[in-house]
Amino acid sequence: MKKSIIVMSLLGLWSVLALSPARAGQSGAKILKADDYKHYADYFNRMEDEPIIQAIPNKDAWAWMEANIPLFACPQDNFEEMWYFRWWSLRKGLRETPLGYVVNEFLVQRSYSDKYNIIACAIGHQVNELRWAADQRYIDDYLNIWLRGNEGQPMSKLMKFSSWIPYALYQRYLVWQDKDWLLDMLPDLDAHYMAWEETQRWPEGLYWQGDVQDGMEESISGGRRIKNARPTINSYMYGNAKALSAMYAMKAAEKGLKAKDRRAAQAKAKSFALRADTMKRLVENRLWNDEHKFFETRWIKDGQLAQVREAIGFIPWYFDLPTPQKGFEEAWLQVTDPKGFLAPYGLTTAERRHPAFRTHGTGNCEWDGAVWPFATSQTMTALANVLNNYPQNYVNDSIYFRLMELYVESQYHRGRPYIGEYLDETTGYWLKGDQLRSRYYNHSTFADLVVTGLMGLRPRADETLEVNPLIPEKQWPWFCLDNIHYHGHIVTILWDADGSHFGKGSGLSLFVDGEKVANSPRLQRLTAEMK
Repeated sequence: MKKSIIVMSLLGLWSVLALSPARAGQSGAKILKADDYKHYADYFNRMEDEPIIQAIPNKDAWAWMEANIPLFACPQDNFEEMWYFRWWSLRKGLRETPLGYVVNEFLVQRSYSDKYNIIACAIGHQVNELRWAADQRYIDDYLNIWLRGNEGQPMSKLMKFSSWIPYALYQRYLVWQDKDWLLDMLPDLDAHYMAWEETQRWPEGLYWQGDVQDGMEESISGGRRIKNARPTINSYMYGNAKALSAMYAMKAAEKGLKAKDRRAAQAKAKSFALRADTMKRLVENRLWNDEHKFFETRWIKDGQLAQVREAIGFIPWYFDLPTPQKGFEEAWLQVTDPKGFLAPYGLTTAERRHPAFRTHGTGNCEWDGAVWPFATSQTMTALANVLNNYPQNYVNDSIYFRLMELYVESQYHRGRPYIGEYLDETTGYWLKGDQLRSRYYNHSTFADLVVTGLMGLRPRADETLEVNPLIPEKQWPWFCLDNIHYHGHIVTILWDADGSHFGKGSGLSLFVDGEKVANSPRLQRLTAEMK
C-alpha cells in the first residue's frame, strides 16, 4: 500500500475520532430528540426483505442514522418520511473493503464497475449527500480509493464516466473546512482534470462525451455511441476548474510556504481561473440556442445544435456558470411548462413537446424523457442556485417547493418509500421497479436538496452562516433541521411562525451549538457570524 493511502487513512481516522457524537452513537441535536424518529427506521426495516447486506445491516440502521444524520421535522408527513428513508437507503450502499469504505451505486454487481463494484458516474451526488453525515470517513476513504487505490494511481475506470469530482470535494470543504485533506489530494485532482483535457477536448475548445459515458444513454440529442459537445461535461469542467483555482489559492495562502512554491500555486490558481473563464464563454456562445432560449447539445458531426431542450441544459446553473442578467434565466420558464419539462410525477429529461419524446422504448435506461432522479437532483440544485444567486422573475420559492413536492411524491412504489433508476412521468411507475438492481439506487441526492435548498443552508468559505429557506411562508407553520455539522459546530435551523410549536420563540431562528445567534419574524434570508 502506498504511503499516501496510509496517510489518508490516518487523516480519516482522526476526523472520526474528533466527532464525539458519532463515536458515542448519539445525535448532537439541540432541539429535536432522536428517539422521536426511530420509528421510521423500524418501519423501513419491517416493510420488505433484506436481500443484500453490506457494512451496515438493517438491524444497525437506526444506530448509524442516530450517530450520523441531521434530524428533520415538519408538518408534511411525506417530506419527513422521505428524509429518513433516503438516509436509511443510502447506508445500504456503504461497503467496507481492505482499503476502507466505498459507496456503491448498485447493490448488485455490475459488469462495467471497477473493483469493489464502484462506479464513477454518481460520485458528485454521493459526495454532496454524504457531506451532511457526521462521519466523513466514508468520503475520505471512497475518494482516496478512487484517486489512489490502484497502487497509488487512480482506479482504472475512474474516467469511464464524466463527473464533477474536484467541484464536489470543494463543496464538501465549504461544510467541513477539511483543508489539509483537500490540499493533500490536490495533485491528484489536478491530474484528473488534465486527463479529461487530454482525451475529450474538441479542437474548437469544447469537451465532447457520449451519452453512455455521461450516464445518460439513449438521449434525443445523441445516442449510446455518439460523441457530442454536451452541456454536461462542459459545465463539469467549468465547475472543476473553478474549484481547482480556489484550492490553489488556498495553497498559495498557506503560512510557511516557500516563495517558489507560493508562486507556483498562484500560477496554478490563475491558470485554472482562465480555464474556467474560457469554458464560460464557450458554453454561453456555442451551446446556447437563442431561438429556444436554452443550452443544448452541439453535434460534432456537423457543428449544429441538436434543436432539442433536454434537462442537461439546466446543468450550467449547477455551477453558477451563466452570466446573470444576460437573458439566460429565461430557460427556467420550461420547468413550469407542461409542454416543457413539467409532468405529473416530476421533471422530465427532455421537453415533452418534442416529436421524439419517449420514442426510444422502455427498459433500457432511456433518457429521452422519463424522469430520472439523477437529473432531478442536478436540476433542483441548479434551481436553488438561480433563486439564491440570480436576479430574475421566472421562478420563485413556490415553484421550488412544488417541484420538491413532486420529487417526494414520486419516490414511492407499491405504497412504500422507494428510490430506483427512472420512472414514467405520467403514471409514476418505476420502470425497473421490481428488479433487484434498481432497489436503493444510489444515483441522486435528496438530503442535500433539503439542506441547501428547502432549509436554505448555503455553504460558504468564510464564517458567515447564511440560510435562505426556499419555502413559501404560509406553506408550513413550523419546521426544524437539527444536528447539522457545519464548520466544526452544530447548527440548527428552526421556523416556528407563532412560537407555539417548539417554544423557542417565533419566526426563523438560527442556533449554533444550542445558542440562538439570529432571528427573523419572516421566512427570509438570514445570516449570522459564526463564533
